[in-house]
Amino acid sequence: MSLNDGLSLFGGLALFLYGMHMMSDGLEATAGEKMKKVLEKLTSSTLKGVMVGTIITAVIQSSSATTVMLVGFVNSGLMALENTVGVIMGANIGTTMTGILLSVGIGDIAPAIAFAGVSLIMFSKDEKKNNIGTIIAGLGIIFLGMNMMSDAMTGLRNYQPFIDLITTFENPIIGVLVGTIFTALIQSSSASVGILQALAAAGLVTLDNGLYVMFGFAIGTCVTALIASIGTNANAKRVTVIHLAFNVIGTVVFVIACQFIPFAQIIEYMFPYSPKAQIANAFLIFKVITTIMLVPFTKHLVDFSRKIIKDKIEDDNNHISISERAKTVAGYNVGSSAIAINLIREEVNYMYDIAKHNVEMSFDAVIGNTNEYDKIIRKNEYELDELNASISSFISSVIGSHIPARDSEVISGYFRIIGNIERIGDHATNFADYTKFFISNNTTLSERAINEVREMKRITLDSMNLLEGDRREDASAMHANVAMAEQEIDDMTEVFRNSQLDRMKTTKCSPESSVVYAEMLTDFERIGDHLLNIAEEFSSMYPAN
Repeated sequence: MSLNDGLSLFGGLALFLYGMHMMSDGLEATAGEKMKKVLEKLTSSTLKGVMVGTIITAVIQSSSATTVMLVGFVNSGLMALENTVGVIMGANIGTTMTGILLSVGIGDIAPAIAFAGVSLIMFSKDEKKNNIGTIIAGLGIIFLGMNMMSDAMTGLRNYQPFIDLITTFENPIIGVLVGTIFTALIQSSSASVGILQALAAAGLVTLDNGLYVMFGFAIGTCVTALIASIGTNANAKRVTVIHLAFNVIGTVVFVIACQFIPFAQIIEYMFPYSPKAQIANAFLIFKVITTIMLVPFTKHLVDFSRKIIKDKIEDDNNHISISERAKTVAGYNVGSSAIAINLIREEVNYMYDIAKHNVEMSFDAVIGNTNEYDKIIRKNEYELDELNASISSFISSVIGSHIPARDSEVISGYFRIIGNIERIGDHATNFADYTKFFISNNTTLSERAINEVREMKRITLDSMNLLEGDRREDASAMHANVAMAEQEIDDMTEVFRNSQLDRMKTTKCSPESSVVYAEMLTDFERIGDHLLNIAEEFSSMYPAN
């Protein structure tokens, strides 16, 4: 094997993996957060999950990418562990599509496919067509890479060390290990099958010994998801356990079965003239039969994963920052928008709850004329500032990636929302400062003013309650309710200002307290303004259908 052959082999592999990456990017840019909705609707049963997993993986040509997506979805709470099993099985079927296409000669028109995709990218200004072009171009590049690898393999015919290695594949265990290690290194069973097809076409591998290497591919492809699960929660790790268990069980069953059933001879009889077709269809039959065999045991696979990965006792007071949680998103392609948006949404809700708690305590501090809440308010205000910075940083990193325009708008909306939440926290801190002023100056508000503060607290908390939780489905109705509440706050502010003027005329209010109370009314009104800003932003992010 010459140096040129070696370079062609690695160059072809690089093209293959890059083409796969392009297809994943194209699908993510086309679907984005819609991918979550598709999975929610179509994974209610194992058979539906198999169908979805097969289709998605057939598009992106990578069961590893699909499984990594599932790890991310489960880790971020977007998907239940039980719903992933069917998708995992389908992904293992869908990944055989590369070999099937190669066996029917689609590699011969790879340049035309790549040209068609690039043409869509270059000459169309429509974003959707550009994304479809990326998928098509990626497919063409995949097969261009496979053609390069296939051509490079012909040089191995007379390379004795390689021929000696190939002969050891007659030992099933060695064949499985070689296939596992090779696929673990290149992290693509589709590429491995393509290379095995090239070896078979060159007469270097027979189906008899190539079968065991192929079975090893199924185990080796699990490595990518295992790596992606590092640092994730228990359920996300269980996804990788199910994926690995599925392929190990299938491999063990087929290795044993091949000792008693002439599986290779059956495939050769069915596809007598094409070694590529023999490899591709053997891989497909292996995956389909494994799926049929394990579909009835879906619940058992989930139970097994729970026994392997035990639940950890979580500390409810130990909030994991979005920067830490975001590490589990790194490297995802398909589904990354849905995962990112969900992380941002959860973090924004957490930030909002802190701001609401501070608002409540700050009103209580004024009403009770006490400093007992001051330490907690300061601590929470510091956390609000930290959250604002960390969420903003995460949004900056996400917004520049290749995501659909619609998802980009949603993420930008959350960026503006956190600014309003942070300002609400500032106004709450102002209330705490007013209390410190009253205590240090040995003064307080009149009983009438205190009753007005109680009313401010009631309407403010009622208004904030309208924005709590995940309100995407009724964003427009929520906006209308918050708008009415904000108008009530404006009206109440006007009434209380007039009442203050009356008290000042009758000297029932000291000059110092009057100034502070006027500032308090301004903060109260501004909180209402920020709540309305949030509602308006949310309504534009999730308009009614």
